[in-house]
Amino acid sequence: MELTYTKDAFLAGQLLLIDKPLEWTSFQLVNKIRWAIRKTYGIKKIKVGHAGTLDPLATGLMLICTGKMTKQIEQFMSMDKSYTGTLKLGATTPSYDLETEVSGFKSTEHITNKLLENTRNTFVGTIWQKPPLHSAIKIDGKRLYTLARAGDTAKIPKREITISSFELTAIKLPCIDFSVSCSKGTYVRSLAHDFGQALNCGAHLTSLRRTRIGDYTLSNCLTLDNFLSSLEQKS
Repeated sequence: MELTYTKDAFLAGQLLLIDKPLEWTSFQLVNKIRWAIRKTYGIKKIKVGHAGTLDPLATGLMLICTGKMTKQIEQFMSMDKSYTGTLKLGATTPSYDLETEVSGFKSTEHITNKLLENTRNTFVGTIWQKPPLHSAIKIDGKRLYTLARAGDTAKIPKREITISSFELTAIKLPCIDFSVSCSKGTYVRSLAHDFGQALNCGAHLTSLRRTRIGDYTLSNCLTLDNFLSSLEQKS
């Protein structure tokens, strides 16, 4: 997507397709871009927001809106999304990924390709999913991770989501590469966890990369460094 590197264009509203770096929070990425635009053009205030959070250990496509384009964030957030990633069978973590310590080890000796395929198929379509305890969702005004730390997990409701496709793209036990396309509100961490539970061996997410939001794809993304460099050169 072609960007116009001018003060007026960023204020009027632009959509940036950025490949989020590993270990950056979505909040940090937005702050960095906002700061860079303000510094480059001497702007005291400009709205910058994102359409869909990625966890720190996830990478890939983020839609960053500037100026008046921020009014369309809800529209972008409602779009279906696609991801690729890797999950590891035989152990779980409290966060369902590698942000917390691995525990709950179980044998994977019973896992066969047929069992994997039959189980995978049960996750395609409209299903109910419980968000990870270690997430920023609010219940009665409190973040889930706050409730989790206090041991109060009874109030966490399941939500209806749609998995339009879920493919196991490489099986090298205990690790499995996968691709998934899903509706708004889907937690791929929960999908990995629930898949492991269904297999009776546990699982956790070890890597995740978002490749698509609606019609916007990773192939059209800028890295953060590319964006910052272009901002400096073209301003």
